[in-house]
Parts: sequence; structure tokens; C-alpha cells
Amino acid sequence: MLSDIAHGRSGDKGNHANIAVIAYNPQGYEWLKANLTVEVVCQYFRERKIHRAERYEAPNLLGLNFMLYDVLEGGASRSLLIDTQGKSLAYHLLQMPIEIPDEALKLRNPQEKIPS
Repeated sequence: MLSDIAHGRSGDKGNHANIAVIAYNPQGYEWLKANLTVEVVCQYFRERKIHRAERYEAPNLLGLNFMLYDVLEGGASRSLLIDTQGKSLAYHLLQMPIEIPDEALKLRNPQEKIPS
């Protein structure tokens, strides 16, 4: 899953939503830049019928920020969606299955196990 190599956060900007995806390390960021395109994100959220989206790169943060326009059906005060502010979109995107080659295991989350 995408959450193996990155974490994220999302929210609303009126009727629009943004999703930030931040890699755990520089190698993961390079993978994100090459593979997590606007087309991939729009296809993953195809049920939202995204008509316009943009991707911004934030290399100093090892992150990508996606703006998804007009996806919140009116925004927080008008929408009948359960998630009127798009807060769950990052969680959903991070559940996206991805192929990580064996040699790319270094992209994974570097956190160590906490001793019990």
C-alpha cells in the first residue's frame, strides 16, 4: 500500500479538496514523483468524477500536494456527503495498492519496532 512509503493529510478548501502525500525518505519521494501522477489519483477516485486536478511538488518536504477541484459537492456547509470536508481522502489514497520491487524495500517506513 502507499502507506508503506508515505503518510498524508487532507482537507477542504471550500468545494475543493487537497491531499498531501509525504514520503518517509528521499528514495520514496522519487518513487512518488515518478508514479503518483494526477491521472493515477483521478483514476483511484473515479467515483468522485474529478474533472480537474493539479499536483504540486514540495521537494523540501519530500511531498506532493494534490488539489481536487469541485469534489466535495458544495463544500462543508452544503454537501450531503458523510465526509463534507474531505478529511478521509488522504486515508483512502494511502490504502492504494502499489507494487514495490524487492530492491526498493528501502522506500518503506523506517520506523523501528518499539520494544515491549
